[in-house]
Amino acid sequence: MKLTWFGHSAFRLETGHAVIMIDPYLSENPSWEGSVEEAAKGATHVVVTHGHADHIGDAKAICESTGAVLISSFEICMYLGLEKMEPMNTGGRIALDGFDVALTQALHSSSLDGHDLGPANGAVILPHNGDRVVYHAGDTGLFSDMRLIEELYEPRVGLIPIGDRFTMGAHTAALACRKYFNFDVVIPMHWGSFPIIAQTPDAFLKEMGAHANQVRVMSPGESVTIA
Repeated sequence: MKLTWFGHSAFRLETGHAVIMIDPYLSENPSWEGSVEEAAKGATHVVVTHGHADHIGDAKAICESTGAVLISSFEICMYLGLEKMEPMNTGGRIALDGFDVALTQALHSSSLDGHDLGPANGAVILPHNGDRVVYHAGDTGLFSDMRLIEELYEPRVGLIPIGDRFTMGAHTAALACRKYFNFDVVIPMHWGSFPIIAQTPDAFLKEMGAHANQVRVMSPGESVTIA
């Protein structure tokens, strides 16, 4: 499995034959400079967790240029109106070619340009080839039912927001990772991109304490292979 982080909450996940773009906020992303076309080359699927501009990002353009399938809430799918879509809702799970996707609860809002775009979600990617299960928490506050996400899906890679103000901050994100999950790898996200959120993951690493060895801090544009 190969993961690339583009800053904020935008990732490229390569597992088996699938190339999954998650929350592809690229062209307007202040923490990343690069070619959207190159970042999304070969994309087969695009997952959008909720309807804010910094998460929908370039989803429509990527789907139109690559033929990738959009996976998101029913409302976001209808709003973007793409040819290839897999509309979902919180708690649902679908099987696709090479992986399953489950949408989980997230404590956040979801709207764009005055349009209510349904629930905010997290997304669990469950590869069919034995790669580790990935939980992209989306934008969320802390909630105790995270323990059920662990029980149901056993994610071992956590993409966790730590920036505070709009999402969990260092203390609550670390508490979630320590108390509710058994992650092998935690990649902090939703930091450093805007001045009003946390600029570094230092406080999160401190709050993780003895679990800090699970944390893989990435730089925008960096890729990591997870065996």
